[in-house]
Amino acid sequence: MKTTPLYRRVLVRVAGAALVLWAAATVTFLALHLVPGDPVLVLLGGGSGANPTPQTIAATRHAYGLDQPIHVQYAQHIGRLLTGDLGVSTSLKESVGTVITEQLPSTLQLTALALLFAWLLASVVVFLSTGKGAVGRALGSGLETVAAGLPHFWLGVVLLYVFAFRLGWFPVAGGTGLTGLVLPSLTLAVPLAGYLGQVTRGALLTTLDQPFITSARLRGMSPGAVRARRALRHALLPPLTLSGWAVGALFSSEVVVEAVFARQGIGRALLNAVIARDLPLVTGIVLLIATVYVLVNLAVDLLYAVVDPRVRTPREI
Repeated sequence: MKTTPLYRRVLVRVAGAALVLWAAATVTFLALHLVPGDPVLVLLGGGSGANPTPQTIAATRHAYGLDQPIHVQYAQHIGRLLTGDLGVSTSLKESVGTVITEQLPSTLQLTALALLFAWLLASVVVFLSTGKGAVGRALGSGLETVAAGLPHFWLGVVLLYVFAFRLGWFPVAGGTGLTGLVLPSLTLAVPLAGYLGQVTRGALLTTLDQPFITSARLRGMSPGAVRARRALRHALLPPLTLSGWAVGALFSSEVVVEAVFARQGIGRALLNAVIARDLPLVTGIVLLIATVYVLVNLAVDLLYAVVDPRVRTPREI
């Protein structure tokens, strides 16, 4: 048995991150070029009644390099990204970096609050139903399954109708401040809480069968104290891993949620950019989401050592 060298672990992480970013840029490029229709006509407003001349179409195609072979366009696309040049949004006529900087704070607030709500909901349901017998576990598991299967669009509309239109507790759309974040955050959090609850429940039940839990019970600890002070900490690794995936999933789901609640953010900007075939902006946002996913998963790996000391020193044969 020997300890894995630190530099080797770092190189593996860097290589993995580079591969993810390259794949994101490549898939985005191919997807937008395979969509039916001429992107030049979209750029010139062909779908809104405009009737550009052939000379205008040819000049625009040349200006954006769309008259080049597909492999040349791809090489230029990757080359610009390698130099850190995200380009200019073809639909907004602004720097992609500027657009992302303007939209990102709203999305980060929504993501952070949704993740917090998801963890709180999942923890409460799991803690209250585990150890309550077969009926309690079945009710908790059933609630998690239903929550995990709720579509974001449907859930958002229901929450709007009940808490905004009927009760008037929250703004109908586009609200600012904390009150404007609650309903969209819950729309994202409830399905995620279902997944987190399912994973946490399975890990917690497995942990409760371990010898150190039996020892704690024999020392007179109450069932609630055993779950909260002994078992829960050791059951957190699987849901922590899921949280790393969840951040990327939340960014994707915000495309729907930001549209339902008429909120500005990365998700809504991505939707508009896809409709406009805006390759620079779509690529910039997709790379941002991929980067966040990579960084969050790296942070989750580091948290493993805090939650479970057994993984502080990775070893290999």
